[in-house]
Amino acid sequence: MPITRAALLAALVVGGCSAPSGKPSGKPSGKPSGNWVVPATHRPSPSASATPGPAADSVALSATGDIILGSAPAALPPADGRDFFTAVRDALRADVQMGNLEEPLTTDTGVVKCAKPSPSPVPSPSPSPTGKPDCFAFRAPPGYARLLGDAGFTVMNLANNHAYDFGADGNRQTRAALDAAGVRHTGAPGQITVVPAGALRVAVLGFAPYSWAQSLLDLDAAAALVRRAGTQADLVVVQMHVGGEGADHTHVKPGTETYLGENRGDPVRFAHAVVDAGADLVVGHGPHVLRAMEFYRGRLIAYSMGNFAGYRSLAYTGVVGIGAILHVNLHRDGTWAGGRLVATHLVAPGLPAIDRTGQAYATVRTLSAADLPSTAARVAPDGTVTPPT
Repeated sequence: MPITRAALLAALVVGGCSAPSGKPSGKPSGKPSGNWVVPATHRPSPSASATPGPAADSVALSATGDIILGSAPAALPPADGRDFFTAVRDALRADVQMGNLEEPLTTDTGVVKCAKPSPSPVPSPSPSPTGKPDCFAFRAPPGYARLLGDAGFTVMNLANNHAYDFGADGNRQTRAALDAAGVRHTGAPGQITVVPAGALRVAVLGFAPYSWAQSLLDLDAAAALVRRAGTQADLVVVQMHVGGEGADHTHVKPGTETYLGENRGDPVRFAHAVVDAGADLVVGHGPHVLRAMEFYRGRLIAYSMGNFAGYRSLAYTGVVGIGAILHVNLHRDGTWAGGRLVATHLVAPGLPAIDRTGQAYATVRTLSAADLPSTAARVAPDGTVTPPT
């Protein structure tokens, strides 16, 4: 939302805007086939702060929540975003870095997502629901993909409600821009993105309740895709864009979440289904607030990582301004090898920064204990994440 409107909204609205003891058998030992396997040579070498994998048979993963680099044409960062990730770059580093790109990287394609509904009685197809009271369309120039590459991001999730803000051509330009910057993407129907991480291969899948994404409403299809990914990689990570939005949607509750008239999925049922199918880590985003974390069958589920960056587009005060970087180390068989949160927050006008007060730690700890008491992840005062005892 434009910054002038942020003060008017207490909750951010941009919508309309247990584990198997080992991995499923039958995985090939050779290099997986397909168009999604690419070297991650663009990434900086992990530093000591990156929580690198402790051994050759493990991998270090990092993941953030929602990222908006600016809103063209009038709300873009100075110097073309040269220092956009400077304050958090070192804290992001891992063997595989992931984020949710909550906007297209495109020129203005002429698609009008937020136009008022036509009086015509004959509905016409649109890239996403239109005419909503709180409809926001974001985009940044295609060249901004380099900001993500320079920050070390390996894979960006494009399964979300803003991926088609500028239509199919805007989505095509986004994918091309990321490819040119050496950043992989995931989330299209049937897409399995496999990236090498040392001696291991990590498959990243993206899900959202929209036609342009792999659906998280079809649990059978989701499970089938996870199982397929498990035959192509050592580890499977699921990104899910799920749930209602804003300050009054911090809690994970049983059942389907409906928001702005949309079925936003059943976060718990979906997450459990993909873990049952073989996912080793599930990372949520979309609510624009931090949510609970739990261990289900030995695998971590982070139900929402909150806002990570939203230059002149996302509200940055109160709970919507609190986020985190999730670091997870996993063994080759998907078992837990350690994890931690790095607390972040948005600073005016929506830049990511390290939060030295560590608000995220208490937030996730409290929500996890309240919403998922028997399976809640334990979050120490320094951000260390451990399974429940």
